[in-house]
Amino acid sequence: QVQVVESGGGLVQPGGSLRLSCAASGISFRLYAMSWYRQPPGKQRELVATITIGGNTNYADFVKGRFTISRDNAKNTVDLRMNSLKPEDTAVYYCHARLGDRNYGGQGTQVTVSS
Repeated sequence: QVQVVESGGGLVQPGGSLRLSCAASGISFRLYAMSWYRQPPGKQRELVATITIGGNTNYADFVKGRFTISRDNAKNTVDLRMNSLKPEDTAVYYCHARLGDRNYGGQGTQVTVSS
C-alpha cells in the first residue's frame, strides 16, 4: 500500500521559516520524481518545486531564492525548506510522487503565515 504523508506545517510570522517533510512508503522512492504543490485559500493548486531522480531541482518563480527542495533516498523522504515566508505563502502544501503514469499524493499540511 502506497502512503505519502506530509508533516511540518503550522503558523509562522512573516519573514519566518518552516520546514516541511514528506515520507513515502510502498514505492521505489528513488525512481520517483518528487514535487511539492500548494493550494492557497480559494485558489487552484499550483506547483511549487520539483526534484528529479537525479537531484535536479525546479522552482516556481514565486518561491525562487526562498524555498529549497531536497530528498533523502535512504530515508524515502523529501523536504521543503521555506525561508522569508510571506502571507501569500499561506496554503495547504501537498507532496506528490510521479513515475510515468503512476501518481501518488498526500493529504496535505497547512501552512499559515500571519502576524
